[in-house]
Amino acid sequence: MAIKSGCSSVIARLLMGTFFLLSSHLSHAQSYPSKPVKIVVPFAAGGVVDVTARQLGQKFTEVLGQAFVVENKAGAGGTIAAELVAKSPPDGHTLLLAFDSHAVNPHVYKNLRFNTFEDFAPISFVGSIPLLFVASNNLPANDIASLIRLAKSGQAKISYGSVGAGSSGHLAAEQLNLLAGIQMLHVPFKGGAPAMNALMGDQVNLVIFAATAAVPLVNAGKIKPLAVSGTRRSTALPNVPTMPEAGFPQFNSGAWMGLLAPAGTPAPIIQKLNQELSKAIADPELVKKLGELAIQLSSSTPEELGAFIRSEHDKWGRLIKEVKLNIEQ
Repeated sequence: MAIKSGCSSVIARLLMGTFFLLSSHLSHAQSYPSKPVKIVVPFAAGGVVDVTARQLGQKFTEVLGQAFVVENKAGAGGTIAAELVAKSPPDGHTLLLAFDSHAVNPHVYKNLRFNTFEDFAPISFVGSIPLLFVASNNLPANDIASLIRLAKSGQAKISYGSVGAGSSGHLAAEQLNLLAGIQMLHVPFKGGAPAMNALMGDQVNLVIFAATAAVPLVNAGKIKPLAVSGTRRSTALPNVPTMPEAGFPQFNSGAWMGLLAPAGTPAPIIQKLNQELSKAIADPELVKKLGELAIQLSSSTPEELGAFIRSEHDKWGRLIKEVKLNIEQ
């Protein structure tokens, strides 16, 4: 009887502890947010991630009753921002709007001071941005097929610019090199603006990066588009063919964004943010506004985002190994 009584006492204490833990988490969710929330953006103001963060922040502010403010922490491929969020209190008041580089950075930076998978709690996928292949107006190629023919002809060494080693544009070009059996020369730049200036100045023949920044230059006739990544044409550039239409259905590159919190953030807060984000990106006005910038909004469960980041990490790791890219810093 004493043993049974002791067991009952232990079970009662465990149940009581579980009750208080669940009550505490529920209380956190009900009172969240209790102060302004920071959405940390890993790039400078004005870029695609920054614009998206500000639009989402405005929606969150309207429905959750606290200010959601953007804090730009640019540098080191997004790792400065990621480290800041990874080491923040896990209470939902500091979030990271991660870009595609988040999954690639473990292959680029040898001494990251955070764990890309264990130090973050995924909230939801936010959206994707097709990568745009844009060429100098003086390049004698108007589509991907003629670009490949030119590269194979040996008439000229094709050079391409990207926003940096390990960026989505860099890896996309290397994927095309592999699939098409060509070898274009990589010229990394510190950002989209210098890459675009180099393209318009004929210092490089081609640039591959998120379509958003290139759309105004394409529409102004200053550069010419060859193709966009993805399986559907961009609403911002409806006349530009996709890579599958250009003959490469296996081409699977593209930029993306996802919302993360520090690991340990209570599940009810994660769920609350997930639900509100899903509602926000279903807003027709927001879909139209960001669609004009070639941003395709889409949500997910936290588990789906976590699995997607892992799959992106593994996919690019295989490519980096296969083409023997030396991008470690």
